Amino acid sequence: MASMKGKTAVITGSGRRAGLGEAIAIRLAKEGVNIVISDIGAPKDDATGAEHIGSTDEMEAIAADLRAMGVEVSTKVCDVRSLESVRELAQHAVDTHGSLDIWVNNAGIGYIMKPLLDVTEAEWRAVIDVNLTGAFFGVKAAAEVMTKQGKGGRIVNIASQAAKSGFPHAQAYTSSKHGLVGLVRSAAVELGGDKITVNNVCPNHVTTGLGAWQNEYFAKVTGAESVEAYMKAMAARIPMGRPGLPEDTANAVAWLCSDEAQYITAESMNVSGGEEPH
Repeated sequence: MASMKGKTAVITGSGRRAGLGEAIAIRLAKEGVNIVISDIGAPKDDATGAEHIGSTDEMEAIAADLRAMGVEVSTKVCDVRSLESVRELAQHAVDTHGSLDIWVNNAGIGYIMKPLLDVTEAEWRAVIDVNLTGAFFGVKAAAEVMTKQGKGGRIVNIASQAAKSGFPHAQAYTSSKHGLVGLVRSAAVELGGDKITVNNVCPNHVTTGLGAWQNEYFAKVTGAESVEAYMKAMAARIPMGRPGLPEDTANAVAWLCSDEAQYITAESMNVSGGEEPH
């Protein structure tokens, strides 16, 4: 993937340690890609509690580690619920690193989980606003810059197995991720002539910081004897015998951003160890 060296990637929601965003940043940095680490930076409301977001300090710590890999790295606070904020993030990449070549919509809310009858209007809107509307803003802002540059680009959304299958206690989450399938199909048709590809990566469960919270929650919901028992049952239904790792998703993203995938667009790629089709 030598062709990726010197390109610039923006990764939203990448300010948390051991998260998918950090793993994607590390993987792209290994290919010589300059990185913009972005997250909301600080709590803003009930939907963005400190335990679930990337702080400015954490963003800077991740950036320092990436700089040690020999690539240019900057940080930029962004609230993906605001088109203005997302456009500022896209312009930051150009102003700081000279171009915007890769955009990864990774920011998401996966921690509002409740029985359907208990979900409030505010909770529904919070999830849709970040996971779907935020991704649309990212596609739009990235495409505005990429079309102006005139050299193509790569846009990748981190969707989920929930983009294709339903899950209990995750109505808004599942709906938002299903929406990403339609988003990439439509955007890819419009942007193909500009050599901009738009794809989803659909991982199954990954035990990040958020994933650990989900493990605890669903172990209780399902009545499992322990989190360990819940995870053992999960692994048993996956043909490859284990849940996903952050690196599995990061590798898929890197490939979709490479020249090897220049003819791949409008796709929603399973990274599920065979669980989703199985």
